[in-house]
Amino acid sequence: MRDPLLSQHFLKSPRLALILIGHSNLKKRDTVVEIGAGSGVITSALAYRVKNVIAIEPDKATAKKLEENLKKRKIENVTIIKKDFLDYELPKTPYKVFSNPPFHISSKIIHKLIEADNPPESFYLILQKQFALKLLNTERHYTSQLGLQLIQQYQTRIRLPLKPTDFTPPPAVPTVFFEAKKI
Repeated sequence: MRDPLLSQHFLKSPRLALILIGHSNLKKRDTVVEIGAGSGVITSALAYRVKNVIAIEPDKATAKKLEENLKKRKIENVTIIKKDFLDYELPKTPYKVFSNPPFHISSKIIHKLIEADNPPESFYLILQKQFALKLLNTERHYTSQLGLQLIQQYQTRIRLPLKPTDFTPPPAVPTVFFEAKKI
């Protein structure tokens, strides 16, 4: 089995997180689920832009660091959930998703989102480019089974390419900011 740590690449810049949020349809009234919140680079940016953030972080030590970072910044509209996203029960009320998930579970995450009783209104994920291309409805690229399932409910597109230097550690594969909005 692949080492999960090899597929986790953390966004370095809060400024870049804000730029990516600016390329989304997130609004001040939204509740946003963040999968794999880490120490809070994206979480903090989301907290300034939306009503509520549900930050899911399975690693207890990282979740504690996230709590400390949010407390230092006096951010109070974040709920931290200390569990694996795949075991998390999604909200019953409208929500959106914004995340930089570990690459090795990207497919499982998308399956969970689109097969949920209450799927998100939209979701934004940082993905490997090769995987993201298979989720698009295009004649230029092969559309995977998951992509075919996804495009029944969502309009999909790649919003932006990202650079390896945007992450720590830098990924060895091209990475993109992917959007899926309910049709």
